[in-house]
Amino acid sequence: MITIGQLARYVGVSIKTIRVYHDKGLLSEPGRDASGYRRYGANDAIDLIKIRMLADAGVPLARIRDLRSATNDEFQQALHAIDDELTDRIRGLRITQERVRQLAAGRLATLPTEVGDHLANLARWRFTPRWVDLQRDLWILVFATHPEQAIALFHDQSEILTDPALRKLFLDYDHAHDLDADDPRVDDLARRIAKATRARYGSDDPPELDETSDIPALIQGAVNASSPAWQRLDALIRAYLDV
Repeated sequence: MITIGQLARYVGVSIKTIRVYHDKGLLSEPGRDASGYRRYGANDAIDLIKIRMLADAGVPLARIRDLRSATNDEFQQALHAIDDELTDRIRGLRITQERVRQLAAGRLATLPTEVGDHLANLARWRFTPRWVDLQRDLWILVFATHPEQAIALFHDQSEILTDPALRKLFLDYDHAHDLDADDPRVDDLARRIAKATRARYGSDDPPELDETSDIPALIQGAVNASSPAWQRLDALIRAYLDV
């Protein structure tokens, strides 16, 4: 027979943890010796090891308590279910680990190959590095939050840039970054973009993410925050399209 302190050391838990297990009905109270101290036997140690292993696996204490009264078949079934849950958690942790590694390598996420090719084209078409970096970050955000809709939206945007006239509008948008917000060229560009948008989509709205999503506003807010001219350009385009 051993004391509670010896049991705690052997199993690798604290005395406080053992007392919690007693209070919650996970571990039976042992008999006491003539001095009134709890004395534990081999079965107590085995029970405590089982409880600790299940708790370390993330099994809630209430579920562990219920398993104490389970039949052997029920206990085995529960262990298989716990094993499946651990497998799912391990898979999720591996995905998270890969994302952390990407972050350590300077990549927030892996974008589809065609998006990478598109970003390379932006540089070849003489978009500024600032614009290319902004587009990369925004596509990462869209693909991370709306993977089902992102590819269709990307295809629409990339198709626009295959038209030299429309590509010129985006280049002008890019280079308007450093203009004064009140520069007449900002208003002229907004009119041209609104006109091109109507010509491309007619009375339909351009493709966009789920209307309940906050991501489009977040994206546009990030764009506008980097340039007063871009902020005014966005407001003017919306105004002209609403006319």
